[in-house]
Amino acid sequence: MKQPFVHYYDLHPTKEDLMGESVAQSTLIHYLLSVLTYLFRNTTCFIVSNLNLYQRRRRYEYPLAPDIALFKGVTIPNPAAREFRSWRLYEPNRPPPQVVFEFSSEETWKTDIEEKPARYAALGVQEYIAYDPNDPPYWPAALGRLRVWRCTEGDAIEADADSQGRIWSDELGCWLMPDGAFLRLVLPDGRMAPTEAEAERAAREAAWAKLRELGIDLQSL
Repeated sequence: MKQPFVHYYDLHPTKEDLMGESVAQSTLIHYLLSVLTYLFRNTTCFIVSNLNLYQRRRRYEYPLAPDIALFKGVTIPNPAAREFRSWRLYEPNRPPPQVVFEFSSEETWKTDIEEKPARYAALGVQEYIAYDPNDPPYWPAALGRLRVWRCTEGDAIEADADSQGRIWSDELGCWLMPDGAFLRLVLPDGRMAPTEAEAERAAREAAWAKLRELGIDLQSL
C-alpha cells in the first residue's frame, strides 16, 4: 500500500516552533481570533493559527506558518481530522489565504518585516499585516507598531498609515488601529469590532434593557 506524502516539517519542529510564543503574542492571537470570528460570523471562511503553508510538493520545503491566516470562501468540514496537518497550495481547492498576520518577537521581528512580505506575496496572499505588541517594541521607533503590505501579482507594496496611525484593510473591510499590546479592528462607522464574548454580552444587555423598558420584572423570569 502506497504511503501518503508527508512534509518533513509536519512531523518535526521548525525554528519558530522551538522558540514558542511570548505572552504578548499568544494574548494578541487569542484576542484577534475571537474578533475575526465575530467579524466574519455570517461569511463562509476558515480562520486558523499557526498552520503550515506549503507551496510545492517537496518533502523538505520550509513552511510559512502565520500567527493568523484568514481564508475567505473556504469551508473545512472537519478541521480535527488527523490528516489535516497543513495547508498544501498545490492540492485542489487549497487557495492561499487572503490575509495573514504575524506578531513580532525578539527573534522574528527582522524576518517579519524584511523577508516575509515578499514570501507571502509569492504565495498569493492579498494582505500581509505585521504588528509588534511588545513593550517596548522590538521594531525601531520610527516604524511604529503596525505595518501592512498589499500584494498584487506577486509584489508586496507597503500601505501608508493615516494621521491617526490607522491603515485601511480592503480584505477585512475595517481599519487596523495600533493600541499598545493590541491591534484593534475598527469598523467603518467608528465602532471597535468586538470579540465574540463582548458581542454576546452587549446583545444580552440590550435585551434586558428592552424588557425593562416594557416594564417586565427581570427578577420574576
